[in-house]
Amino acid sequence: MRDKRFSGPDHSANRPLLGIGCCQRELEGERIHRVIERYVRAAAANCDADIVLVPAMEDDSASAGLWRRLDGLLLTGSTSNMMPALYGKPDGAGPFDPARDATSLRLAAQMVEAGKPVFGICRGFQELNVLFGGTLCDLPHGEVEHHAPATASLDQMFAHCHPVDLMDGGILAQCGLTGQMTVNSVHFQGIERLGAGLQAEAMALDGLVEAFSKVSATGCVLAVQWHPEWDFAANPQSRWFFDALAAALRGESLPKIDPAAHR
Repeated sequence: MRDKRFSGPDHSANRPLLGIGCCQRELEGERIHRVIERYVRAAAANCDADIVLVPAMEDDSASAGLWRRLDGLLLTGSTSNMMPALYGKPDGAGPFDPARDATSLRLAAQMVEAGKPVFGICRGFQELNVLFGGTLCDLPHGEVEHHAPATASLDQMFAHCHPVDLMDGGILAQCGLTGQMTVNSVHFQGIERLGAGLQAEAMALDGLVEAFSKVSATGCVLAVQWHPEWDFAANPQSRWFFDALAAALRGESLPKIDPAAHR
């Protein structure tokens, strides 16, 4: 029976359940599971969904059946890189988080197989590329600088931007994101080879894939290398990413963006 202390209609049964994957870190000699709040806040503000944080465990003891309950999954950015062996490289630059690797790849595969939406940001974008058989590479200094200088403050780091070309015929273009847009850029690794079945949605001027999708009749995968959670409150293009996640959680068509808001 519903507690009478709570007044008003109960809409909670209609709210989808969104999983957000954690990273694993050590704090004071113990392991902790964490998610940076801005990812949770952006999803909570835009998705009208209940949110559960998924612990990063190398085995499935904490989340073996979670894919059945979730309506969608968000894989976030992180300061760690994926283990190079996962995409066929002998070595690479850390720090690493093998527990997150295991959880993200396992749960994302289950969600995709079940036809449920999986969205990715930054490391999550790279995880999904590897899930579909793609590879990653370290980025050299070149035509496009994808990260601010090491001396930059946090605000300066996320203010570091560059343009991307939006691909004709992609789902971003179908939703009104066409031509070129400016994105923030905070990464030292990127896609070397795009995973099988993934469609490039945006490309940096140096040819690096910056967004991809895989849309079918049963599910949606959408991932971006940039950080829409950073400025979603002020940037309509960033907010669109979470509006799209909200629609995907409910099995609805992805929303159009107001052309006046696209810059």
